[in-house]
Order: sequence, then structure tokens, then C-alpha cells
Amino acid sequence: MPSLTNQMHKTGAGFRAALMSAAAACLALSLTGCAKVDTTAPSAARAHAASATAQARFGTVDCRHAKCIALTFDAGPSEHSARLLDILKEKQVPATFFLLGKRHIEKYPELVKRMADEGHEVASHTWDHKILTSLKPDEIREELNRPNDAIERLTGRRPTLMRPPQGRTDTDVHDICAELGLSEVLWTVTAKDYMTTDSALIQKRVLAQASRDGIILLHDLYDGTVPAVPGIIDALKARGYVFVTVPQLLAPGKAEPGKVYR
Repeated sequence: MPSLTNQMHKTGAGFRAALMSAAAACLALSLTGCAKVDTTAPSAARAHAASATAQARFGTVDCRHAKCIALTFDAGPSEHSARLLDILKEKQVPATFFLLGKRHIEKYPELVKRMADEGHEVASHTWDHKILTSLKPDEIREELNRPNDAIERLTGRRPTLMRPPQGRTDTDVHDICAELGLSEVLWTVTAKDYMTTDSALIQKRVLAQASRDGIILLHDLYDGTVPAVPGIIDALKARGYVFVTVPQLLAPGKAEPGKVYR
């Protein structure tokens, strides 16, 4: 399969095509993450915690009792992110954003600031979407440090979470994440929004897979995704779900560097 690294040096449209191709290849391996790794469930993280509830910008939620679910977005910011933030603000829903550096954080710094200012969790999806398991240790560190440095400059807070491109991870990645103070976050729900612009289909797929303590993976750079978000939120709220960020989902536990959560 051609390298995403080479593809991403082309136009924005070329990057989207490369990301769609890579995501489709990942899907053939698994719907919930490419890597076969040991993961920690949110309920397990909460069970080991000693003290009370998670504090959220949108209120206080205790996911030990509430029916919680986390909405996450990869590969932004993009031209669709401002509209997405408007929707989330209107519906009072926090999200977790796993941001790309090259042509994303560097292109839309004001959106990164807005995400943090409006109470969302801002995390990393690496700098250039390179597959970490194919890199040397110093290259992995660069892919992880560069977006974190940029996010910290913009928001004043260094990310503690990252999502590996295509969900591909291994022992070396775990060890370097532990060294850098990062936890890895995979997902339990994928809408395959990289393969369709049909917003109704994206919504249907999310609703079919949603469950308590779920982590929903979406990509706000694709045209069909953001229009699907209001319906997803309304339908899941009607089912009794409470939306939280990934850290809130784990609270009162905390994500531990070097561990993988799903």
C-alpha cells in the first residue's frame, strides 16, 4: 500500500484520498482498531480510581452511574470544524479532538484555540499521519512531539492523549508514549465516514454500534460527517446517553501514559 507520508505531500484532496484508502485497508483488519493489543476499558479505569466524579465544562457527570458515551473526531481541524463546533455548542455536547499537525493545526490555529476554550479535549493524531509502527523510535517521538508542542503553544495545555493513525500500535509505541506522558485511545464505534458522503448512513452506522462507555470515531474533514452529527446527538440523547470527553469517560480514574484505552 502506498505510504500516507508520500500522499500527504500532495494537495488537500490528495491527502483525503490517501486517508480514505488507508482507512479502508485498516477496516479490513478490524472495525474497532487495526492493532491486536491489550486495551483497557473505561469501566476498568474507573474501577481503579479512588475519588469522585469527573468535572466537565458542561456539568458534572459520574459515568459509574450515567450512561456515558464519548464523541471523538480525527484528522482535523478542517474547513468543517467551525460548523461542528457551532453544533456542539448549541447542543451542549463536549467532544475529544485528535488533531493532525501538518496542514491542519498549522492551517487552522484559531479553531484549535476555540476547541480548548469551549471545553473540548484537544489531543493528537500525530503530525503527518505516518504509521507509527513503521518508524524508528526518534521518528515516532517527532510525530508525537510536534503536534503536542503546537497544541501547547495555542492552548496553554499539553495533550495527554493520542490516537495512532489507523489504530496501528505496538510495544515500541507504548513505551515511547509512556516516556512522553501520553495514553493511546482507540475506538469502539466507526461509521466508516471516510467511505461515504451519505450523512443518513453515517448516522445509522453510529446508532447501530453505540453502547455504554462507547468511543465513537468520526472525521470532521469529510463532507458527510458534520451534517450527521445533530441527528446522532439527538438520537443518542433520546436513548438516555450522556456525552462526555474521553477523560470524563474514565473519571474518577485517569488515563495512564503508555496504556491503550478502548
